[in-house]
Amino acid sequence: MDCEALLQQPWLGYARSRMYAIIRNVLLVFAALLPIVNPFGMAPIFAEMTLGYSTNIRRTVAMRVAVNGVVLLVASLFIGSYILQFFGVTLAAVQIGGGLVVTIAGWRILNRQDDLKDRQLGAQPSDDRILSQAFYPITLPLTVGPGSIAVALTLGSNLHEENHLQLIVSALAAVIGILLIGVTIFLCYRFADELERLLGPTGTSILIRLSAFIVLCIGIQIMVNGLDDFYHYLISAPK
Repeated sequence: MDCEALLQQPWLGYARSRMYAIIRNVLLVFAALLPIVNPFGMAPIFAEMTLGYSTNIRRTVAMRVAVNGVVLLVASLFIGSYILQFFGVTLAAVQIGGGLVVTIAGWRILNRQDDLKDRQLGAQPSDDRILSQAFYPITLPLTVGPGSIAVALTLGSNLHEENHLQLIVSALAAVIGILLIGVTIFLCYRFADELERLLGPTGTSILIRLSAFIVLCIGIQIMVNGLDDFYHYLISAPK
């Protein structure tokens, strides 16, 4: 059988179409989550929160945050909607509560920048302290917040295909996309100290303030979206 005849085989065309579908779904999940997770914008805040710690500790925290973020997103993708239904919690409530937490976190970061120089000149902070903060608040809600969880829940609700094989393929593509998000988080946080050295103390302080203000605005916007959804839920509910 020559190459031309081989390329015309039906199974090869099916395999090629499935491969294109997997790549498309991976890119869809990655593109949907990346702007919401925004590890590029969070890198300066990560650098500020880990200021004064050794490079090894920063790398360890970056890896933990990436792993925690992947676990949270995968769990939200597959079982998040069932958990909300079990506790009787609506997505609007998640957005309101989560947006409030993000807003408070952004406000705290925005108003603690004046002590950066004191922290740089102070005693070496405890490694256990920053390691205990790898999940809260660095992973949740600063890195993977209610907006990211809401997107993952939406993507999970759309995993409805014609048969089990297509469902498995779509789920696998979604997991790969989330893994790519985790790799991006790790790389951005891993080299956050390099960005800090590049910008210098003044540039880093300015960027941290801007990033914290953006986080504050994102939290408010998430709350507004939740309130808007809750309002439409109330007016559409049967009397």
